Amino acid sequence: MSEITRVLKTFIGYLKRPDLYPELGRKIIKNTVNRGNAFKGKEKTNSWAAGKAISQKEAVSKLFGLEIDAFRTDYADVLRTAEQREKSCPVKMGGPGALELIYYACEFTNAQHVVETGVAYGWSSLASLLSLNKRNGTLYSSDMPYLAQDGDQYVGYVVPENLKKGWKLFRFADKESLPKIFAENPVFDVLHYDSDKSYNGRMWAYDELYKHLKKGGVFISDDIGDNSAYQDFCEKNNIETTVVEYEGKYIGVFIK
Repeated sequence: MSEITRVLKTFIGYLKRPDLYPELGRKIIKNTVNRGNAFKGKEKTNSWAAGKAISQKEAVSKLFGLEIDAFRTDYADVLRTAEQREKSCPVKMGGPGALELIYYACEFTNAQHVVETGVAYGWSSLASLLSLNKRNGTLYSSDMPYLAQDGDQYVGYVVPENLKKGWKLFRFADKESLPKIFAENPVFDVLHYDSDKSYNGRMWAYDELYKHLKKGGVFISDDIGDNSAYQDFCEKNNIETTVVEYEGKYIGVFIK
């Protein structure tokens, strides 16, 4: 698909969905007036993150006092099936991140309520639901519709049917999804951020999510090296964060 076709398809997709008009307005501003916003403070944060980074295994041990090795053996069949589902999917989306970090954050908090932003194939959703399922907990997910490609039916594609009973999926931009989610459930045990990568988008969402995270809850953000939003957020709130290096990217995680 050419870039012009993709942009046109996206625009037409927005026009068909009046409930997404507010996000269309924000997107236009983001891609015109605020173009440099996506990478604000990137160099500063990358050197900061590189100096702090530890492995996922070390982070889970340090923060939660747990070992991560059992995850891959306990759920070998589920993960193998999920990989096959991803390979067979006709639409290309983001692959799995640090699944153990998410799963053991849920185990550590005995999570009943988890919120995540960004779903794609549903790898992070799967990690949360494998833990939540033991306690009949609920995962609340915010995921913007894929307007440029016919990908909506494949969102959460790797999540098996038996785990979907504890999953509520909100198909809007975060600024519309999160208020709806917080109206249904105000306090969360774990939150995982992996959506709007712009500086302003992150700062808004981090503040909102942090307010709804319980004391002792776990905050996880992917791709914190894109700009300095996560570092600035932690410094503003006097948060001592752990940084995880995973497949060449940085993830931020702390216990509130």
